[in-house]
Amino acid sequence: MLKRRLGSTLEVSAIGLGCMSMSGTYGTEFDDAESRATLHRAVELGITLFDTADVYGPFANESVVGHGLRDVRDQVVLSTKFGFVRDSTGRNYGYNGTPAYVRQSCDLSLQRLGTDRIDLYWQHRLDPDTPIEETVGAMAELVAAGKVGHIGLCEVGPETLRRAHAVHPIAAVQSEYSLQSRDVENGIRQTCRELGIGFVAYSPLGRGLLTGAITQASDLAADDWRQSSPRFQGDALERNLALVEASREVAAELGCSLAQLALAWVLAQGDDVVPIPGTKRRTYLEQNVAATELVLSARQLARLAELVPPDAVQGDRYADMSAIDA
Repeated sequence: MLKRRLGSTLEVSAIGLGCMSMSGTYGTEFDDAESRATLHRAVELGITLFDTADVYGPFANESVVGHGLRDVRDQVVLSTKFGFVRDSTGRNYGYNGTPAYVRQSCDLSLQRLGTDRIDLYWQHRLDPDTPIEETVGAMAELVAAGKVGHIGLCEVGPETLRRAHAVHPIAAVQSEYSLQSRDVENGIRQTCRELGIGFVAYSPLGRGLLTGAITQASDLAADDWRQSSPRFQGDALERNLALVEASREVAAELGCSLAQLALAWVLAQGDDVVPIPGTKRRTYLEQNVAATELVLSARQLARLAELVPPDAVQGDRYADMSAIDA
């Protein structure tokens, strides 16, 4: 497995594993035994970055990940997040980035993960009522205390990132980034490179859209949250599926799947980019890891730019984009 660096010192595998789906986010069907087997197989394949969050589950995902990786704890980078305020039913009560909440959330995550340190700790979303300097200051205190190794910010804009980085070095920014989600190219990617900050790309497979497995909204379970996603609705879904089909010619040329093409495209965006495709099954995991062996030529990248222009996708990423910092 190739390695990439987040920030100046944190080395991780070139591709990570997003663990959110192991706790039923995409419908209620999930299997703890298969999830644990997937975690073990990921380690065997050389993956070192495992991404979770306190609200995934809610609160169950950290326990699944921590327990599944307990025997190889020192070989992996545990990445988790705080910031959403939710109850055990998943009801959202807003965002909290106050120092007291940062400390409390960290201690609870450490308990659920069954570890004495979080290797990469993220603010999941910004708290509009708490200055970023206060939140990052509290995270820096956790680093000084040895509870956290590195800190990151999710869905953050350039100005906020600069303010945060002035308080304590930010190892990475995590935002959605894929062949169909390119808005981070309008500022934050450039700021990360300028400051020497890594970039972790979540949903590099477009929440399944770029795999070719979804052909209509009815392919999704009734309790799958994508049923309310603007990109999976009506005319927008039809347009976005057409873009997926357009990229099939490049996949055929490479002899790979659509999913592998999508991951290879993200990997080709720079050595500072680490995609974290999510899966709860070993079969898909192995297919995803195989994408690290693909190399897109300049001609193929240019062709994809023609077939899937940056602004071609239809629909917002979320029904409510108010928590995304521009």
